[in-house]
Amino acid sequence: MQLDGRIHNLPGYAKQFIAAFVIVLSVGYFTGINFVRQTESVSLNGLEENYLGNEEVEDATIMKFKKGEREMLTILHTHILSISFIFFLLGGLVAITSLPAKLKAFLMIEPFVSILLTFGGIYFMWKGVLWMRWIVMISGTLMTVVYVIAAGAVLLQLVASEKRYIP
Repeated sequence: MQLDGRIHNLPGYAKQFIAAFVIVLSVGYFTGINFVRQTESVSLNGLEENYLGNEEVEDATIMKFKKGEREMLTILHTHILSISFIFFLLGGLVAITSLPAKLKAFLMIEPFVSILLTFGGIYFMWKGVLWMRWIVMISGTLMTVVYVIAAGAVLLQLVASEKRYIP
């Protein structure tokens, strides 16, 4: 089955449906990113403090405690599953674009690697492997960059003429 460029041949209502989905999905995705920012987990120290607590800091404005094992497993379980679905659905839409095959493959597969590195890294950091915070920051950033590129590409492909994007 030929998937390349199918997005250009969809009827208008299907394109509108996909556009609405990607826009709403993006609102949800970036609301989650905003929540990460609110927890101050966008810095290495904030990330570590969010999961390992800051009880030893006497002048902390907000006291944070190390997350328990049950809480960690709940966080990891829900995030790995939900973000996997986000990228599965977005990847399916990327598959029907007329982007170059290697770019499509990267945009479709990389997020799953980043999901494992980000949330596996959070778990290992919580277990005491503190250098994993670097992996979490890099993979989390890469995951978001890939999201922006993939969602933007899908939206652009919905309005672009087919001839402009065929490799």
